[in-house]
Amino acid sequence: MITRFVVSGTDTVVGKTIFSAALTGALEGYYWKPVQAGLEGETDSETVLRIGGVQRDRVLPEVYRLATPASPHFSARLDGVVIDPATLVPPVTDHPLIIEGAGGLLVPLADDLVFADIFARWRIPVILCARTSLGTINHTLLSLEALKHRAIPIFGIAFIGDENRETQRIIGELGRVPILGRLPLLPELSAETLGRAFRDNFEIASFMEMPA
Repeated sequence: MITRFVVSGTDTVVGKTIFSAALTGALEGYYWKPVQAGLEGETDSETVLRIGGVQRDRVLPEVYRLATPASPHFSARLDGVVIDPATLVPPVTDHPLIIEGAGGLLVPLADDLVFADIFARWRIPVILCARTSLGTINHTLLSLEALKHRAIPIFGIAFIGDENRETQRIIGELGRVPILGRLPLLPELSAETLGRAFRDNFEIASFMEMPA
């Protein structure tokens, strides 16, 4: 079976797109962001293409491209679009597939639908990206509770930021999930520097041990 992961975050701007780019490049996989909210400037798919060392044909098109950088439910409303969960079906690929959500797990896609509901339907293991900075303990443990409440499989936590050993330790202990590694903040972000940082801080082979 082909390895598949959902990459989510404890909240927005946590670094999950950078992590997704690194993981997609390391696994020589496909990247898919089903819902993109905000089209001004560089989209997440374009970021992955630029810094992930990913082939262009392995960055798959979004299902929904919404103009306003806001919660997808509101951005869709402004665009006159209704997000239909039936259209959010993970594509079949011949290499690992990395799926990136938008914002955190409880970001709404509609008035009665959040991203975690979609993840529960897919049953694909989730990698939760978390900051190492102040406030991340609460956000991360609450996110883990949301995943466990819906019986969504959790592959582990990827920390992003400067090392904070006590924060990382207590999250792993209280959350009772694997800590996959920590991606440091990089002064220069490129496919080369990101790839090297990922290889130095994560065991790439471990991501191939739990196909879904």
